[in-house]
Amino acid sequence: MKPASNVATLVERYFTERLMRQRDAIANTIASYRDTFRLLFKFAQARLRKSPSDLAIGDLDASFIGAFLNDLETKRGASAKTRNLRLTAIRSFFRFVSFEEPAHSALIQRVLAIPSKRHDKRQVHLLTRPEIELILAAPDRTTWLGRRDHTLLLVAVQTGLRLSALISLDRDAVHLDADAHVRCVGKGRKERTTPLTALARRALQAWLKEPIRKEGTALFTNVHGVPRDNQGET
Repeated sequence: MKPASNVATLVERYFTERLMRQRDAIANTIASYRDTFRLLFKFAQARLRKSPSDLAIGDLDASFIGAFLNDLETKRGASAKTRNLRLTAIRSFFRFVSFEEPAHSALIQRVLAIPSKRHDKRQVHLLTRPEIELILAAPDRTTWLGRRDHTLLLVAVQTGLRLSALISLDRDAVHLDADAHVRCVGKGRKERTTPLTALARRALQAWLKEPIRKEGTALFTNVHGVPRDNQGET
């Protein structure tokens, strides 16, 4: 087996060359794709009795990938949406491999042809003003954590920023002059400038006067000065 056709070698190059250097993928994408290959390698160990270092591209044919996706749903209880996300990562890897290993073009095309699974898409309903006011009133603003949560929720409501964008904001991303706004890098690594209402501006002015925890630079941190993550760490 040529070293290039070894799956572990190709996966390493895929992450370091394609995702990190060429695509400059965000951390959340890299983490999601990493988890996909962790699950794939565990499945290969159980099904093929091969460690990741022993896998070859020929082992990962369409039949094997299909069995892996079915296992995610039947044994791990993954939803169709999660299954499709794992398939997206696998497709991305095989598109990279198609240029690295043209001798396996037929196998690669069969994997790329695996269809996404149809699933019902939940309708997204907008919050009403009374619902928003109830949410904003929930944090106990007599405490530091309550004031943080209130400000975070208010900025989220006023700007519509995604959670990943909110928790990645630094203090210097907030501009509270006459043209008040927050600046961030959003989905697709696009820089975004979002205006602030007078209410959000006043809330952020008050929040920025709060003592900085552990000399951190993040706008919203936990009590230890570490940026909040989307696992809900306080």
